[in-house]
Order: sequence, then C-alpha cells, then structure tokens
Amino acid sequence: MGGVIAELDILGIGNAIVDVLSHADDAFILGHGLPKGGMTLIDAGRADVLYAGTGPSVEMSGGSCANTMAAAASFGAAVAYIGKVRDDVLGDIFAHDIRAAGVLFETAPTAEGPATARCLVMVSPDGQRTMSTYLGACVELGPEDIDGSLVARAKVTYLEGYLWDRPRAKQAFRAAMAAAHEAGRKVALTLSDTFCVERHCDEFRALVNDHVDILFANEDEIRALYEAETLGEALAQVRGRCEIVAVTRSEKGSLVSRGSVFHEVPAEPVETVVDTTGAGDSYAAGFLYGLTHGLDLPACARLGSIAAAEIISHVGSRPQVSLAELAGPALTAAG
Repeated sequence: MGGVIAELDILGIGNAIVDVLSHADDAFILGHGLPKGGMTLIDAGRADVLYAGTGPSVEMSGGSCANTMAAAASFGAAVAYIGKVRDDVLGDIFAHDIRAAGVLFETAPTAEGPATARCLVMVSPDGQRTMSTYLGACVELGPEDIDGSLVARAKVTYLEGYLWDRPRAKQAFRAAMAAAHEAGRKVALTLSDTFCVERHCDEFRALVNDHVDILFANEDEIRALYEAETLGEALAQVRGRCEIVAVTRSEKGSLVSRGSVFHEVPAEPVETVVDTTGAGDSYAAGFLYGLTHGLDLPACARLGSIAAAEIISHVGSRPQVSLAELAGPALTAAG
C-alpha cells in the first residue's frame, strides 16, 4: 500500500495468520484425531495433509491483532500493521486482504524458512468450528522487523500477547515498546488468552507494571494474570498498575477504568449470536478508535461493544459492514 500517513492512530504488531475456512463432517474431523470445536497447534506436514483432505475453501487474512487493525480501519482510523509472512501464496493473500481493509502493511516477507501461518477452520454441519493452527513464519518476527519511525507515528502501539511465546518475538515486542515511549506514545497490550497468560504470568505482570499504558483482557485472563479467584480480587490488583484497563465480560459488557474508578458499560443487544470468534479483537478496535479520537472511556467502551456485537452476528472475524456507519449515532452522541 503506497502513500505516506503523517500520523497513525494505531499500529498493531502480531501473528500474521491466514484463515482457511472449509466445511467438514464429523467423520473427517474425528478421523484426523481433532477435538471437535477446539483448537490444535499442528506442524507443517499435518497442515498440508489436512489442507489436501478438505473440500473447497475460502482463504482470508486473520490473526487476533490483524483483525483488530481491520476493524479499526472500518471505523475510519489510520492504522498500520507489522507481522511476518513468507513469500508464498498464503503470504500474498494475507498482504492483499489486510491492505484491502485499509491497513498500511509494509513488513517484508521472508524468502526462506517456514511457510505463512494458517489456521484451518473446519465448519461442521452443526455450525461448530474446529481449528488447526500452523504458526509457520509468523513466529519468525524479530526486532529487525520493527520500524521505529512507524512506531513513532502511531498514537498507540497495540501488541498481541501471543507474540511473547518466542525469544526473538519478545525482542521485537520490547523494541516496539521502547520506540513508542521514546516518542511519547502509548503502548497497549491484549493478554490474548488464558493459556498464554498462564505461560507468562510473571513476565506479563512486569510488563503491565512497567511498560504497558492500556491493558485489554477478558474476565478469565485478568483473573489468571493475578492468580485471583474472583474478578473483584483481580480488579483490585490491577488498579493503578497501568493508565487504562478494559475488561470484557461477554454478554455482561465491559469494565473500564483510568485510575481507581471502574465504569460498567453494557453489551450491545444482538438478535442471534452466530460466532463469537474475534469479539475481543473487535472490542479493542472500537475502544482504541474512541481513545485516539478524544472520547471518554465509557464512550470508547460503547464503540467496542458495537464492534463486538457486529462480529458475533455472523461467521468470520472481520466486519461485514462499515463500523463507522454502524456506530454513527453513538459517535454523534459522544461528540
């Protein structure tokens, strides 16, 4: 994507993954030893076998942070993304899709090593999604991929907790945080999932204490972070640790705070919940759009809820309508 953006609202850094969606019956899923409705990490060989065995598929760029950037662009935010792909067919698909969504993506693909990451999503006749993920090239992200000038242009650099799993990706993470703060910008972190938090609990707590300005988590993740039995205990622990905290609670909405006061913001009504994949990613997009456009925290959380409600109303983790138009009344009221 060409052109120069004088200032960015949000820069996202995460695992660049292509979602490969297909239909599969229970016999295929169970025959390959996959837990129906679950997610399994697989190697390249198994990814090839599963891909060859599935029927017609639809490929689209995915990954938690990339989904957030696409949704933020749908609100009208100026956004960019850093993530690693290989110079292969799926890498081309990832780059095309994220650029088509209005996201600046200039990370150079790697010419050697693992193939582009993919998540094989098999939808069974009853609507359940069984996922097999090959991480491939995305975990090869390193500090050399962090463009300090790009970080400096972004009001907020948004980091995906999943990146913390590999040493070189950790170096990239730290380089981005340092560049953001050196430029007087903000750093946001999403905890990604409970298992991720449990793997890196102490390190994540240190990041929140010393390097993170804006923290996104759901109830289970924030409780895991502070090894708390209740949400109240976790909120008491996180209070004052970083500037802004946003905790999503599914149908209960979200809790957001700056300092010691938490605001409770209800979820947006949804006629039918079709697929909850990507709800937290979209919430972060709406919240950060509001934050980078000067809205107060309850208004930011309302935009997050609007985006999440749109995502869970259909299959797929990217918005199917303009979020700017969908949120128009809320933006007018907030403005």
